[in-house]
Amino acid sequence: MNASELADAAGRAVEAALAAGAGEAEAYAAEDAGREVRVHGGRVESLTAATQQGIGVRAWRGGRVGYAYGTDASELGVAAIAAGAAEAARAADEDEFAGPPQSAFARPLEGLRDPSVTEWPTARVAELAIGVERAALAADARIVGVETAVYADSCERVAIASSVGVSGEFESSSAYAFLQALAEGEAGRESGLGFGLARGPAGLDPAAIGVEGAERAASMIGAGKPASRSCPVVLDPTVAASFAGMIGSTLGADAVQRGRSPFAERLGEEIAGVALVLHDDGLASDGPASSPFDGEGVPRRRTPLIEEGRLRAYLYDTYTARRAGASSTGNAARSGYRSLPSVSTSNLIVASGQLSFEQLLGEAGEGVYVTDVAGLHSGVNPVSGTFSVGASGRAIRGGERAEPLREFTIAGDLVSMLGAVRAAGADSRWVPFGGSVRTPSLLIGEMTIGGS
Repeated sequence: MNASELADAAGRAVEAALAAGAGEAEAYAAEDAGREVRVHGGRVESLTAATQQGIGVRAWRGGRVGYAYGTDASELGVAAIAAGAAEAARAADEDEFAGPPQSAFARPLEGLRDPSVTEWPTARVAELAIGVERAALAADARIVGVETAVYADSCERVAIASSVGVSGEFESSSAYAFLQALAEGEAGRESGLGFGLARGPAGLDPAAIGVEGAERAASMIGAGKPASRSCPVVLDPTVAASFAGMIGSTLGADAVQRGRSPFAERLGEEIAGVALVLHDDGLASDGPASSPFDGEGVPRRRTPLIEEGRLRAYLYDTYTARRAGASSTGNAARSGYRSLPSVSTSNLIVASGQLSFEQLLGEAGEGVYVTDVAGLHSGVNPVSGTFSVGASGRAIRGGERAEPLREFTIAGDLVSMLGAVRAAGADSRWVPFGGSVRTPSLLIGEMTIGGS
């Protein structure tokens, strides 16, 4: 089904829900086609391709809401899904904050789909993945293998309609490739991650992805533990993105209202160094999570979260906004037609600074450059924001990268860490860890390192 056919199915579902007794109704129709290729030793190891399509219907009866979904887009199928939602609403508990989003116009957003996603045959994207592996093996004689090399893409169509006038549709695509390269040293093997993401395969550079993984792996040969101490720390963009994603999740209104955020009741307060500027932007032209509207049909927008060191806003969907007496920020997300909308970030963007990576290291002087962390999401207390996670990276000596380091921890709390941000680099990139995040390297004035 194309986007207009999905829109037609959504409209029929709303009408059917009203006919089944709902006071108000909303239908979310989606189709997602994707494929994944894994290669090893210059050959395709596995190939998967899947397409899913369906409709999810929310029905309201006063303060009661019901939900049902299905895959049958025929007249009878849509009617059955809608009737199921209306019946579920009849049996639901009453909630004073339940209700459909208000109608608002969402402007079309261009450039969300790259035609190469459908134009490139599977054989061609498999060759791209093989090219990633080949580039890593050729980059350094110490690279003895590739643990895994993967290419994946998806093409999504979405349409939404409601009885209060919400209406919209869009198409988007995404593609990424990554690998884990293996380098051989005297003490054993080290791994290194290389990755890239774009709207389609035409936007990926397999050579750059392979070389990045090889360089990261080779740079870790001979790694040892650092001394335990407090010192300046530079976070690689991949690590900074993981922290930004964690911070973004604690700024969702659901977490704030349930008392599971260290930033609850702190709007307007100073919580970060002025060098850290963070916003959520669902309309970013190159953002992987960009769309004209969110999972409820509310127009996406740019929401400043941290500016001039102060907490400026929380992120809301319709339900949490009603609870707070606020307005939705267009941050309702769905994982597909089977799921109800809930608060989530769209594209989190940490503003770039003026310093090159080398200048950032120079500002650090003596410290640690962190290139990888493990277990961040399980290692952070969502209430207090305290964390202690395993890490690896490089020593910083005299403002330059020195010997490799591993098997150490970095510890602190999110609020103190934000307050200690001294500078942001100019090396910003999109990172698919912790959500859709764009961030540069960050210099933290002081963090606790646990090592030997």
